[in-house]
Amino acid sequence: MSPARRPGAPPAQAVLRRDPWPWILGALALVTAANALWMLAAPLHWYHELPADVPATGPFNEHFVRDIGCALAVVALAFGWAALRPAVRVPLVSIASAFLAAHAALHAFDSWRGYLPAGHWRHDVASVYVPAAAGIVITIALLRARPRRTP
Repeated sequence: MSPARRPGAPPAQAVLRRDPWPWILGALALVTAANALWMLAAPLHWYHELPADVPATGPFNEHFVRDIGCALAVVALAFGWAALRPAVRVPLVSIASAFLAAHAALHAFDSWRGYLPAGHWRHDVASVYVPAAAGIVITIALLRARPRRTP
């Protein structure tokens, strides 16, 4: 028996097989962190090369791209922390998902009011709407899976 394991506790491998959330949240953290790092390290490259027609949202602003990169780095940190710490998963994923949902709502509003070109919403599906929807679904799943407290 490993000295780090409590007597009677299952091995870490068995816990990971039963709990898929570290893998799911870890993957979300890595993808989000990669995008955030791209935005922070090469904002002009990100602006032109992200397959989401970012230039349609307005002229390049290096500071603004890096601001959003910082926000996404925090989202990645929250997903990563939630992957490693089950006790804080619900609040961390809820907050990260709230940002993603607010970002998606802004894109939907800007499409609806005509600020973005007609059809631009199609560019936002994979990079804006799917992550927001996934965050909401994961938050709901985590809320449903947590043990109920009795009064």
